[in-house]
Amino acid sequence: MTTGIIAHRSEAVGHDGFAQLLWAEWTKFRTVRGSVIALGAAALVIALLSFVSASGDRFSFCPTGRSSCTSRHPAVPTGPGGEPVTDSFMFVHQPLVGNGVVTARVTSLSGRPVGGGPIGAPRATMQPVLVPWAKAGIMVERDTSQGAAYAAVMVTGTHGVRMQYDYTHDAPGLPGAVAMSSPRWLRLTRIGDIITGYDSTDGSHWSKIGTARFRDLPSAVQIGLFVTSPAYIPSGSNIGNPSVATASFDEVSVRGDLLTNSWTGDAIGASATFYPLLSTASSWHRLARNAFTITGSGDIAPRVGGSVFNGDMGGSILIGAIPGLIVLIVVATLFVTSEYRRGLIRITLTASPRRGRVFAAKALVVGSAAFAAGLVGTALAVVIVHHVLIANGNYLLPVSRLTEARVIVGTALLLAVAAVLALALGTAFRRGAAAVVTAIVLLVLPLILVYTLPAGESNWLMRLTPTAAFAVQGTQPSSPLVASAYTVKNGYYPLAPWAGLAVLCGYAAIALASATWLLRRRDV
Repeated sequence: MTTGIIAHRSEAVGHDGFAQLLWAEWTKFRTVRGSVIALGAAALVIALLSFVSASGDRFSFCPTGRSSCTSRHPAVPTGPGGEPVTDSFMFVHQPLVGNGVVTARVTSLSGRPVGGGPIGAPRATMQPVLVPWAKAGIMVERDTSQGAAYAAVMVTGTHGVRMQYDYTHDAPGLPGAVAMSSPRWLRLTRIGDIITGYDSTDGSHWSKIGTARFRDLPSAVQIGLFVTSPAYIPSGSNIGNPSVATASFDEVSVRGDLLTNSWTGDAIGASATFYPLLSTASSWHRLARNAFTITGSGDIAPRVGGSVFNGDMGGSILIGAIPGLIVLIVVATLFVTSEYRRGLIRITLTASPRRGRVFAAKALVVGSAAFAAGLVGTALAVVIVHHVLIANGNYLLPVSRLTEARVIVGTALLLAVAAVLALALGTAFRRGAAAVVTAIVLLVLPLILVYTLPAGESNWLMRLTPTAAFAVQGTQPSSPLVASAYTVKNGYYPLAPWAGLAVLCGYAAIALASATWLLRRRDV
């Protein structure tokens, strides 16, 4: 008798493999019609609400003093590598044929923000403020079209002397600010397709900063002096005001074959939409034979998301993902708490006594189902949002196929891990309402708070709470050469995409371990 019982139990355990256990849990899930419908609803909600969010994001700008508004984003210049750039500055120049050298001394650089600017910011202080990336210096440029290849040596607001070329390349020179008591001498030499930059404190002892090598630089290029000044963004702010900078040059000299030997001033890239000050406040004055005062506005740098109006694809998808996340939290929680409520958990654990395996099977089923729903919903949202934003006149900074794939798969993984976290909370609390509320507090509430708190506190929330995982949806590029409002409100996250998702995985792992321990220890 005893032997027969032992044999029967051994046979049962033999059929209690993980694959069979996984199939049993999947059967439980799919036979509940409400769970299957909710999965489809979650995918639909993600796509539909992303569409609604994108539909409301229309580009519109009404220039001051004009009766008509612009409803389509103006063309964005591209640099030599095809990347979108900002290329707006005051340029005092003349043509140089063949090889040559341009030298100038900068004796001062000052600036100020201007309120009531084109990006709708409140009026800024009119006290002198020199923005960190205000630039004044000498330049060799292929031509005066926006996005043209160039090399420049410049003084900056707070980054010292720099040599920059083709918008993305940067090399440091002398540190410190420029002043009459500490001027900076700048020099560029052209030999064929090679341009080399130098700086000096006295005009006699020169230090090489860097070299730019171009392809097929034409014989005739434009050389001269330039000044530009990007937006002033107060600390912790999400918006900025346009600014202007003024620089004083003297000891200007050019050696080489000059076609005209006369200077011309042009506001390169002047735009009534984004840089109205470039055409109205920019100016240049020749004080003596070799001395100039130049005022300019704008920037020469990579284009980033926070620098101009543009549609944010990641932000629209985020709006749709939050309600979808809440639906999946409810589905995952009820998958386990309904068994507690009906007493079916006792039957499940009697049939499969190894509780850790039972819980692992439930987590895998719930996570896979949430991943599938998130993958479908996000893929639809990406396609829809892209077309709607462009149709509404927005400009989308280009992203690679790999970035789009990261947004789609990453969002699906986010929803899957969040569902597993909710399942663990349901197992720990054994009550649906408590588990759902706790999951929403952990996963959704911090995301709401970051839009009401100052930038510093928002960044900490997005580092330390499970909502750090939403960094996986970030599509806005940033650049160390551009000062912008890199805040959560503008679509920027303090953690890298996969690092943010890892924070959520850490919370889920802790919840899974705790729920497994409770499942093994307490009576059910």
